[in-house]
Amino acid sequence: MNKENIKDLDYFIDLQPKKEDFHGAVLEGLSLPQKTMSPKFFYDERGSKIFDKICDTPEYYVTRTEIALLNDIKKEIYSLVEPGSTVVEYGCGSSVKIKALLSALPGPSHYMAIDISKTHLIATAKEIASNYANISVGAICADFMEPIDWPEKAYAASLKRLAFFPGSTIGNQTPSEAAQFLTNVRHLVGDEGSFLVGVDLKKDFEIFNQAYNDLEGHTADFNLNLLHRMKNELDADIKISDFSHKAFYNEELGRVEMHLVSDTKQAIKIDSLDFSFEKGESIHTECSYKYSKKEFSELAEKSGFSLLKDWSDQKDFFGIYLMRAI
Repeated sequence: MNKENIKDLDYFIDLQPKKEDFHGAVLEGLSLPQKTMSPKFFYDERGSKIFDKICDTPEYYVTRTEIALLNDIKKEIYSLVEPGSTVVEYGCGSSVKIKALLSALPGPSHYMAIDISKTHLIATAKEIASNYANISVGAICADFMEPIDWPEKAYAASLKRLAFFPGSTIGNQTPSEAAQFLTNVRHLVGDEGSFLVGVDLKKDFEIFNQAYNDLEGHTADFNLNLLHRMKNELDADIKISDFSHKAFYNEELGRVEMHLVSDTKQAIKIDSLDFSFEKGESIHTECSYKYSKKEFSELAEKSGFSLLKDWSDQKDFFGIYLMRAI
């Protein structure tokens, strides 16, 4: 375990895994019967900027609905969370959400940020440290899909630990991956811990189809950016204009799927390899699973949590679940 002293932070622990091999992942994914790319490769610098634009579109309700809901339930959260708790955030996104939570809690004692992006992680942790003088702050650079042990350097006066995972990011995991992640969270927070998580709820399929096919075309740009990465980083011979973005709700599997569909019979050439496409054949780039309250509660219970309280917006688009370790 590599530990570094980062100014303004109580501790910084570097468990960052080896950088993903984009070249190898592309060759492997395009060799599968259903050509596939991991959504983790969406988020290069350009992709991250496009995603910020998606969050501002009228069709993509997730971000603004969750923030509004967090602000609406502040008083209830205050009454349900133990004073002096340690807050552990998985995947540091917009600081707007963690600030809303920290401001709603009764005297939180410590904030621990966990993220795989070292630069983004440190920036977020330092921002919280500068804004909350009464809260000690530490950071762990790690892949949060892997088990993490409670670090010795972390504030340990209170065993009341509250994990926080906003943004419906849990939907990007398969149900089995989500169950394993929940088990890992249960391990980190311990027997007296709690978990506050955002979940995108099942609803009319047209709402999903509109959210992932915004009129301004930002989601299409986000998806097609994978092809731009192949061209720019791998020198792939590829005609990007012959691919189209496709996103739809798969009701049977309870998930939104994103694909890059070949509009013609063609091939992508990388190194000396040709990956042929029939017209209509696709690269599957993302799944985003949606849950009913019952489905998510059962998943959490199997992983060592019981549902304490849940909230949703007036349209039942998005849910926030507070769970306790069992």
